[in-house]
Amino acid sequence: MFSQQTYIARRAELCRRIGRGLILLPGNTFSPYNYPNNAYAFRQDSTFLYYFGLNLPTLVGVIDTETGEARLYGDDFTVEDIIWTGPQPSLRELGAGVGVRRCFPMADLAGHISATQRVGREIHYLPPYRGETKIQLSELLGVGINALHAGKSVELMFAVAEMREVKSDEEIEALERAFHLGYDMHTTAMRMCREGVVEREIAGAMEGIAKSKGLGVSFGSIVSQHGETLHNLNCDGVLERGRLLLVDAGAESVENYCSDHTRTYPVGGRFSDRQRDIYNIVLRAHDEAPQWMRSGAMYMEQVHRRALLSLAEGLHDVGLISGSAEDAVAAGAMYLFMPHGLSHGLGMDVHDCEAFGERSFDFSELLDRAKASATCVHRATWRLRKGTVMSNEPGIYFIPALIDKSRAEGLYKGIVNYDKLDDYRDFGGIRIEDDIVVTDEGGRIIGDKHIPSTVEELEAVVGR
Repeated sequence: MFSQQTYIARRAELCRRIGRGLILLPGNTFSPYNYPNNAYAFRQDSTFLYYFGLNLPTLVGVIDTETGEARLYGDDFTVEDIIWTGPQPSLRELGAGVGVRRCFPMADLAGHISATQRVGREIHYLPPYRGETKIQLSELLGVGINALHAGKSVELMFAVAEMREVKSDEEIEALERAFHLGYDMHTTAMRMCREGVVEREIAGAMEGIAKSKGLGVSFGSIVSQHGETLHNLNCDGVLERGRLLLVDAGAESVENYCSDHTRTYPVGGRFSDRQRDIYNIVLRAHDEAPQWMRSGAMYMEQVHRRALLSLAEGLHDVGLISGSAEDAVAAGAMYLFMPHGLSHGLGMDVHDCEAFGERSFDFSELLDRAKASATCVHRATWRLRKGTVMSNEPGIYFIPALIDKSRAEGLYKGIVNYDKLDDYRDFGGIRIEDDIVVTDEGGRIIGDKHIPSTVEELEAVVGR
């Protein structure tokens, strides 16, 4: 948790941006794992954390944009609760820590919302992504769950995204602490990469580091010799000498800020010539990208597209693409090799603000507003700013199903060398990823140490 003044200032700025009505920010609740008192690990809603800073379940924040008043709703622990949890601070004590003086029991929230509705004032809320929150908002607002999406506050979505995207110095410091967790996780994975080790042993060791030094992993760790499967959470494979192991993992700092890194390296510690060639193509794009990530750059054209051109040039050099890199990118042929974006926002969420971003719904209905905001919630219209934090994760993947589909449909004729591509069907995939903070001059990799990334560095540490 940051200083009281940080949260006061954030709420004041949000009021200035919205200017009218009431802002309703529900925190998350416990979500049962297999019976009511056995819950998944609690994770607070990031926007609630950003404005109210309290990492505890079953709280709701309300901000009056016209008076600037902030309210906190929740219930104090009873003696019956304390038997199980131990002594806990009161709601008023919690509120005081983040500059909120007006604290009320949860039972009073419905009356406050009803009174606001009766006088015709607008109530702003973000699109909910959890079932429990959807039920809560439906009951408070008196609308059906299926109608919640239509009533979302577009103004609030973009105001929150604009604020959360640009990181303050104290947020960058928290991200640096998350980096140190990621560094320890990935260098541990490299040392464990030996023939006969089960992938889940590596995933478990990394998760132990994340939990012992932070709040746990920032997403489910990907530890797989099938790196061509982009979100491969199956960790049952036994490491085989000569295969590539892709490890995509990160952690949350104690302040709920995330790291997200990927490294790919050979089991046994030596790249084959073919692996080295493809790896160095990806590494070149990874190393070049930060120079394009300067304040004012349009993400799709000036960052993502340049990365695709770099990858296409490398694939041309090894004979997998014919013609120019420009032709390959213009034809959409690079989707066959990298069917994901180069970057996503990063912060309190590993895909920052995507709880109400482009992965939540079709943004075509909000295209004009997205262009005006140019935030990370819609990457097609994203303009980088000083203080933007983003991933840098180029990759090349050989996905047999996608290769077969593209070939059968006659796609990319004269550009993709399908005959030679057949030799790569069992190759897997390579991704290299670091976290970047945007400056006026270009991107700076977060972290004061270097996670090994070159062929020589990896061969010196992997499996030793």
